[in-house]
Amino acid sequence: MLLAALLWSGFSGAKEAAPAANDPVLEKRLMTLSTTLRCLVCQNQTIADSNADLAVDLRNEIREKMQRGMSDDEIRNFMVSRYGDFVLYQPPFKPTTFLLWVGPFALLAIGFGVLYLTLRRRQKMLAEPEQDSADLALSRSLLNEHQDNSQP
Repeated sequence: MLLAALLWSGFSGAKEAAPAANDPVLEKRLMTLSTTLRCLVCQNQTIADSNADLAVDLRNEIREKMQRGMSDDEIRNFMVSRYGDFVLYQPPFKPTTFLLWVGPFALLAIGFGVLYLTLRRRQKMLAEPEQDSADLALSRSLLNEHQDNSQP
């Protein structure tokens, strides 16, 4: 009974496969363009790779625009005007995307700087403290006293 319930639950979540395209050339163009656009609800996926409802809707919208005769650049410009540069999987380097391009490298440099300073501070703390002549004389006298007491 449990096995039947588990099998049935697997089938209930399955979706129907997307219908085959009527125009394979258009579908290939759609998939090529879709690989350059980011899924807005997924992490690090293009709308070509994503099965999210929004990605499916965006692919359908792109398909409709292609059927109406819009070029890839026109569709891409439409998507950018609607969703911003974030929708591009590889956004252009410009003032509004500066942090997006430079930010990871800046964070990496800051991380290495903090690591360097931490290791330097730890190395200084672990180094033997220097003894002045008074401490050294006291250490010698205690050592000599200990050796004198240990001899019979």
